[in-house]
Parts: sequence; C-alpha cells; structure tokens
Amino acid sequence: MSAPIETVGVETVGALPPVRHATVGGRRLAYREAGSGPPLLLLHGVGSGAGSWLAQLASLATRRRVIAWDAPGYGESDRLPDPAPGAADYAAAALGLIDALRLERFVLLGHSLGAIMAAALCARHAARIERLILSAPAAGYGKASADARAARIGPRISDMARLGPVGLAEQRARNLLAPSASAEAIAHVRAVMSQLRPDGYEQACRLLGRADIFEDLGAIAVPTLVMCGDADAVTPEDGCRRIAAAIPGARYETLRGVGHASYIEDPAQYDAALLRFLEAAA
Repeated sequence: MSAPIETVGVETVGALPPVRHATVGGRRLAYREAGSGPPLLLLHGVGSGAGSWLAQLASLATRRRVIAWDAPGYGESDRLPDPAPGAADYAAAALGLIDALRLERFVLLGHSLGAIMAAALCARHAARIERLILSAPAAGYGKASADARAARIGPRISDMARLGPVGLAEQRARNLLAPSASAEAIAHVRAVMSQLRPDGYEQACRLLGRADIFEDLGAIAVPTLVMCGDADAVTPEDGCRRIAAAIPGARYETLRGVGHASYIEDPAQYDAALLRFLEAAA
C-alpha cells in the first residue's frame, strides 16, 4: 500500500474520503467520493491521481456528488490491457465507472491529460453529459513528427525508470505551480505525484504522445468551459484558448496567478469559476 496523503492540507480542507472500488469490464477501478446531489466526475492528469482533488472533494461536496477516479494504472485501479491505449479506451473506462455507479447524466471535468479523455468521452456520449469542463487541457502530440513525439514523451518515461515515483516528484512537481505557490501546495503536488505507478504512468504518457484533442472538439455539443492559469508553463493559455475556440459555443476563463495545478494552488478561485459555470443558465 502507498503512504497516505490525507495529512497534506488537512488543517484547511479536511481528510480525503476513503478509496472505493468498482468493477468495469472485468477490471477494478478505484475512486473517491463525497457529497450528494448532481454528480461531478473529476479526471486527473498524467502526473496526478484522485488524491489531488482533496480540496474539491471537501468544498464542492456541499453542492454536488463529487467522484474523483484513479485512472487505469493509477492508485488501486487496474491498468488497461493495451500497452498503448487511446483516449477512447480511457473514455470507455470512465463511462463504465459512471454506469457502475448507476448514474444517468453527470458533469464531466478533465484536467490536463484528463481533458483529452474527457473530450473523447463527451464527443462519443454527449447525451450522458450535462456540462463539460476542460481544465488546463493538454492537446497531445498526435500531430507532431515521430522525432518530436519521442523528444516529448521519451524523457518522461526514462525519468520514471531512472528516478522512480519519489524522485520524479522531486524533479517535476514544482513545475506544475506558479513561482508564488505556497509550500503547502507544493507539498501536496509532490505527495500525489510520488504515488504514481510506473506502469500506469507509462501508458498515460504514451496516450499523451499519440493523442490529438482537436480530433474530438468539433463533436462536442454540450455547454463547455475551458480554463487555465495565467502562470501555466505546462499548457500555456494560448494553446488552451485555441482549444476553447475549436469547441462550438465554449466559454474560456483565465485563472489569475496560478500555474498548471490551479485547483490545488488556489482552490477557492478554481471552485468559484467552476460553480459560476455550473450554476449559469445554459
């Protein structure tokens, strides 16, 4: 078992709800859940996990049934059988979790690589999704040359093999936050990243290398919010604005003073933007 991360930020937002499990396609998916009301499914990024949503599982649970999954190959979730799964494979797993929980319609939020999964799910099953939020969305490197893809993805995989999850977290966690980020936010990002599983991380990296989020954006037909921090050095605003522009009717919002892990760095600002969108008239 991995070390618990509930102690990070407990004094301000409380402890994580326990891990739960569902069986989807004969494989186990792990998730954390809090609250009641209209369901909201949270899909994390490549270097993260369900525990990264600590603040949202506390604050948004007063208005929503908040479900944060551990993607296949993360936490206690079984990995997907294909060594290089596509976005549709992760999307099917996410929908399978929603079906296992017997939920008909839900709000879907994908952060970073999770946005690629969320866009794939929404493009294929729009009738199930009430609203879509793409948070600091990654575009993927599917349109890049083979050499460019290798240059982007190869070091991620080799660094994990060389450093292990803890060493990788020490090297990369700080890059996900603005220079002004608090010590608590840095510690939380590092703690979550240090619990990555190399097998699931490699699969997700290969998805990042193959994916092109733009392939799914034109088919999205639900109210959509795209948001990104103005200090995001991982998925800078220019790229996120292009993603928003490719989605019919999508709204874009800048989060001030925060980096890539904006929902950890400034959960109050992040949650306020999210709730404004969810509570606005369609």
